[in-house]
Amino acid sequence: MNRTRYSVFTKWQKRWVVFLVAVAGWFSTLSSFIFFPAIPTLARVLHTSVGRINLTVTSYLLVAAVAPTFIGHFADRSGRRPVYLICLTVYLISNISLACQTSFAALFTLRMLQSAGISGTFSITYGVVADLATPAERGTFVGIVAFGTNTAPSVGPVLGAAMNARAGWRWIFWILALLSGLCLAAISLSLPETARSVVGNGSVPAHGIHKVFISKMAGHPVAEETAELPPSLSRRWKFPNPLACLKMLLRKDSAIVLVALGIQYMTYTCLQASLSTVFMDIYGFNQLQAGLIYLPYGIGCATMAFCAGKILDRDYRITAQSRGLSVDKRVGEELLNFPIEEARLRSFFLPMLIAVSSIIGYGWALRFHAWAFPLQHFAIPLALQLFIGCSIQSCNTILNTLLMDLDQENASAAQACCNFVRCFLAAGALAGLQPLIDKVGDGFTFTFIGALTALCAPLLMLERRKGWNWRQHQRTSRQSTVPLRSVGETLMRRC
Repeated sequence: MNRTRYSVFTKWQKRWVVFLVAVAGWFSTLSSFIFFPAIPTLARVLHTSVGRINLTVTSYLLVAAVAPTFIGHFADRSGRRPVYLICLTVYLISNISLACQTSFAALFTLRMLQSAGISGTFSITYGVVADLATPAERGTFVGIVAFGTNTAPSVGPVLGAAMNARAGWRWIFWILALLSGLCLAAISLSLPETARSVVGNGSVPAHGIHKVFISKMAGHPVAEETAELPPSLSRRWKFPNPLACLKMLLRKDSAIVLVALGIQYMTYTCLQASLSTVFMDIYGFNQLQAGLIYLPYGIGCATMAFCAGKILDRDYRITAQSRGLSVDKRVGEELLNFPIEEARLRSFFLPMLIAVSSIIGYGWALRFHAWAFPLQHFAIPLALQLFIGCSIQSCNTILNTLLMDLDQENASAAQACCNFVRCFLAAGALAGLQPLIDKVGDGFTFTFIGALTALCAPLLMLERRKGWNWRQHQRTSRQSTVPLRSVGETLMRRC
């Protein structure tokens, strides 16, 4: 039987597209972290307090939690390309305005506009991967995306500190404007539309704003394998529904993955937020040194981003072979009949154990830095940061890929929901982090954080064991409601 190809885009086209969207997603994280070194300078220049400047960080995060719920749903329904063009244009304008502003009110407002423009690109990136890659090859592409988004927290503070010290704080925003302008130009010229609601598997011709300027980047129909759009999908633009993506929290299988990803991000945020303060207090680092200490975590993340992707693809093949199934990277498999939870979570628990152990060890290394000579050197906690980066990144890559698999038709909305959950968990944790450190010390604080991280293990054991059954039950429930819905629609039309 002839089966339609999952995507008509060639291998090099897929790689270029994923690279472009990974760069766009990189700005989402970079914009937050590059700002931190300039906070004291901005407080002095704008004649306000550090506390008020910190409010711009809070407002940025709140907008970053909400905006993707609109953008992700819009991108799934109306296309990826127009959303990227709109988001990057807003982001470019906001960066230029931030570089020119001279008041706290302008800074506060424009930071929210900056967040609204760029925060959604992270979720759309995973939607593009779901458009192009079959489940058997998604791990590698998610690794490429993760490499971009997870190097920003390490590069951002170093770049921000260098710009602030050498050229002035305005150049932080001028650099962002320059880089985002180049990215916008590249996307406008060479990013094809990939949304399956608009171009199917890439064989349906794109029109208007969806059409790419460089024709070689567009998907080309294969005579016997051209896919048609499902009748239910309209190519008209639809107003985004922010509540649509939050429905994933009502499904047991996706809710567990979302909570686990939220806990992982909460852990990561607490570690990164406290890093410079802790090292400046304990080891007497200056501001430039405090920026450089973010590098070990970033190196660990970057290293494991690619490795974890390859491991995911290997685990998929092993699981398929153990069930007597063939792996087809050209067509793809029907995931409703495939134990994707078992495949994705096969290599999850070892890095989870390493992460928990390293987090707890990191806290006590800081606590006993003055008690035992080997622990006095800052290399010990920095080495543990490297291990934490490797292990947390592995877990995140695995869980993000699984979340995409669970709802591959709405992958952008799924990531938007994930972003909503993780931002609010991180905001709550950050509010109590410093008071907890002051109360019980670094050792017990990071032991508590490690224990919270360990909660992911039993949740995902349950997901691995029950996830497939839950998906089968959901499919049965949806099928049983279709006839009733059809009858209702028929009666409404007759009336």
